[in-house]
Amino acid sequence: MKRILFVCVENSNRSQMAEAFARAHGGARVEAHSAGSRPSGSINPRAVKMMAERGIDLGAQHSKSLQDVGDEPFDAVVTMGCGDACPWIPAARREDWALPDPKHLSDDGFRAVRDEIESRVQALLRKLPTNAASKPALGAFERWLSLWVGLCILAGIGIGRLFPQAFQALGAMQIAHINLPIGVLIWLMIVPMLMRVDFGSLGAVRQHWRGFGVTLFVNWAVKPFSMALLGWIFIRHLFAQWLPPEQHDSYIAGLILLAAAPCTAMVFVWSQLVDGEPNFTLTQVALNDTIMVFAFAPIVALLLGVAAIAVPWATLLLSVALYIVLPLALAQAVRVRLRRSRGTLEAVLRALHPLSLLALLATLVLLFAFQGEAIMRQPLVIALLAVPITIQVVFNAALAYGLNRLGGEAHCVAGPSALIGASNFFELAVATAIALFGFQSGAALATVVGVLIEVPLMLGVVAVVNRSRVWYEKR
Repeated sequence: MKRILFVCVENSNRSQMAEAFARAHGGARVEAHSAGSRPSGSINPRAVKMMAERGIDLGAQHSKSLQDVGDEPFDAVVTMGCGDACPWIPAARREDWALPDPKHLSDDGFRAVRDEIESRVQALLRKLPTNAASKPALGAFERWLSLWVGLCILAGIGIGRLFPQAFQALGAMQIAHINLPIGVLIWLMIVPMLMRVDFGSLGAVRQHWRGFGVTLFVNWAVKPFSMALLGWIFIRHLFAQWLPPEQHDSYIAGLILLAAAPCTAMVFVWSQLVDGEPNFTLTQVALNDTIMVFAFAPIVALLLGVAAIAVPWATLLLSVALYIVLPLALAQAVRVRLRRSRGTLEAVLRALHPLSLLALLATLVLLFAFQGEAIMRQPLVIALLAVPITIQVVFNAALAYGLNRLGGEAHCVAGPSALIGASNFFELAVATAIALFGFQSGAALATVVGVLIEVPLMLGVVAVVNRSRVWYEKR
């Protein structure tokens, strides 16, 4: 992480705007500060207003002196018109920006200074060397998720053919159409994920409101409906002759379930890999989870009905209660309790992480033990189902990224917005597909294909977002 200090005279206009732009465009890779050689003690209301036009809230900031920023070394120090009043502050890089104090300028003049500051901040961020080691790497499991899924396919098919009666007994362990072994495994997967969600961050929605608006639009108004359309095009028409006719409706249902809820866990990894603004990602996940409690069932029911697929309302609502409401309530109760002791929550999450991964692998083995015969008869099915899922991910990522750029949102927000808009909560989709349609259904298989291709697709989106940063910031 790079530490940057912006210094002007009063710390009420120029350096405050520069600090805010550095935070917005630098995301997790910078730690930005600002100070004044003779701080005025307050932020100019016009600066607050002008930055609000760019979707950045300065209302909580205050004017600071150089003594307030501490003695830790900086990677870059930028002085902005304070001349001899600016003391020498050691830094690896120093720049002086000869910018007029905009406090007495007209609104258009103030905006011109603001925009020039943003342009120079972006240029400075591009000049700072990137410490590759500071970027969090994917763990071995996440990086090779597609490989593990492939091995689970082979293991599940093999074990299912060797011990068919044992898996039939597991499949029969149901209460109200909910399979108990799968229910336990799904809880082991999603409760630790939901423990990471901080609903206290919802108060930060005002900042980067354009990014939140774009992500919500893509997640809830575009993605489920575009997937239903793609399912109708590919399953009912283009690929119909190569897919078993009796499973057409079930495949479409699985695709709808896959797209009906945005990802909750892996998006934190994706966001870090694109230097995303961590507070934006955290708040967006909390916002999506709040909406999911109320919107998941109605959206699924609506789209299944449009596709002329019978909607088992009782089982659908029970699935929402079992796989969203109850685990979310439990996870948040545990989170509140663990946060009473410093560092305890993080330690528990690290300890639970391997258990969650093993639960995912076990769920996949069970699924493919039941799906094995169907896959052996129709090996092309997985490749065909991957086509609409791939198109949907690419389309929604591009749409979110482009809308953020048109709206003038910072790159560190646009990146995670595109990734959240494209990814799926596949754990919930798998559980609901099994509850609604059964282990051996096409719906369950379609959701598992989503698991199979999730990581390579999202890593591709990460690469595009990172490589297009210079283009994105040329406005």
